[in-house]
Amino acid sequence: MEITHLGHSTVLLDVDGVRILLDPGNFSEDWHGLTELDAIVITHLHPDHVDPQHVPALVAANPDARVLVEPGVPTVVDLPTAQRIPAETSVRVGPVLLHTVGGEHAVIHRDIPMIGNVGVVVSAEGHPTLFHPGDSLAACPPGIDVLALPAMGPWAAMKEHIDFTRTVGAPMGFPIHDGLINDRGWNLIVNRINDMTETRLHDYRDGKAHAV
Repeated sequence: MEITHLGHSTVLLDVDGVRILLDPGNFSEDWHGLTELDAIVITHLHPDHVDPQHVPALVAANPDARVLVEPGVPTVVDLPTAQRIPAETSVRVGPVLLHTVGGEHAVIHRDIPMIGNVGVVVSAEGHPTLFHPGDSLAACPPGIDVLALPAMGPWAAMKEHIDFTRTVGAPMGFPIHDGLINDRGWNLIVNRINDMTETRLHDYRDGKAHAV
């Protein structure tokens, strides 16, 4: 498996030549122009996870890609070929199994209406299993080798990120959802996670493919 962090929550995976893009949102432009994708996966409808302006063009440029989305996403983005994937759905893309967990976005404030969110577990024989939780720390699936850890969001505090990381128990991971913090904040969070959990976070902010 090769992992490329393309900014904020956008992650490109290459598993035996199967290319899967998760959460192409509007906090990053590094995914613009990607082609030869086999799947585009979207965890929820917030624009930092699905850019309503540019995702339709991405889909058009990848006509053979499966478009797999949390059920609320088509209410805000015109994606006529999208397949809705509620929680506890399993989809195969070639040798890769995608399994969704959770179902609800984390609470931002009691006065803000709740929306859906699905975490995505990506697995394939002979490769590590990766978990991208979207915007929720509620679901902690077992058997995770690589955690894409939301570094910061208006819906969580560091104590929750630490407990979530401990519960998932992945031996390694890398921060995502980091578009709202500067280098000081990024380093503070990474150092705390590395000091207080068994998970070792790596720096994938260079936009390069990292083999795991």
